Amino acid sequence: MSPKPSRIRKDPWWLRAGAISFTLLFLGVAVLLPLVSVFVQAFAKGLGGWWTAVSDPDTVSAIRMTLVAALGAVPLNTAFGIAAAWLVTKHRFPGRHLLVSLIDLPFSVSPVIAGLVFVLLFGAQGTFGPWLQAHDIHIIFAWPAMILATAFVTFPFVARELIPVMEEMGTQPEEAAVMLGAGGWTVFRKVTLPGIRWGLLYGVILCNARAMGEFGAVSVVSGHIRGETNTLPLHAEILYNEYDFTGAFAVASLLTLLAGATVVVKLWLERRIAR
Repeated sequence: MSPKPSRIRKDPWWLRAGAISFTLLFLGVAVLLPLVSVFVQAFAKGLGGWWTAVSDPDTVSAIRMTLVAALGAVPLNTAFGIAAAWLVTKHRFPGRHLLVSLIDLPFSVSPVIAGLVFVLLFGAQGTFGPWLQAHDIHIIFAWPAMILATAFVTFPFVARELIPVMEEMGTQPEEAAVMLGAGGWTVFRKVTLPGIRWGLLYGVILCNARAMGEFGAVSVVSGHIRGETNTLPLHAEILYNEYDFTGAFAVASLLTLLAGATVVVKLWLERRIAR
């Protein structure tokens, strides 16, 4: 005889109602209310005031620098994430666990500290500063430092999404392809990449969203040169400190719209992955 099925335990109604109420209240106060406030302040002077703020030359320059930092950091992190995930999941070697721990390092290091490290390396008084000055190479307070700082704080995202996916895939599909005569590039393109494509896209989206919203590290290495090295978060801070609240929140609304688009794409990818 089959064992008698156990009854499913249900929490008391008051506990479920309390948990739901607390969750909704917290989301409303910590997430929804600030988002609504951003758009209320951004359109305080109407659509014309919002458009004037976002079309200002300094804002356009901040948008351009934000895109430069993201377009420079995301491909680097994508290549690194694929290589690191492949190395960790397909091979066993001394120091493997240390490598996994190092991948998580930016999660535990303050972005401001990361920016200071780049200043100590490439600044005028840094380790490589005199050599860079002698060859007229500018890294700190220029776009290369912005890309380096952004890449540092965002490089775990792609690797951390791909490692569990590749571990679940195992090595059997690649081994079978090799036994059938496929080369390394063919194995990656025909076998590995189709299996990790959704996890890869998920990691790239998260990496891109983090790159465009980065503040601490780029704040240190940018020099806050208005119209040249400011990104959108830095430009919003400058406008706020100058008491241009409409302009600051108009710039913040652009970042909020970007975050909303990221959430929508993230939900779509999660549904595709679930299927």
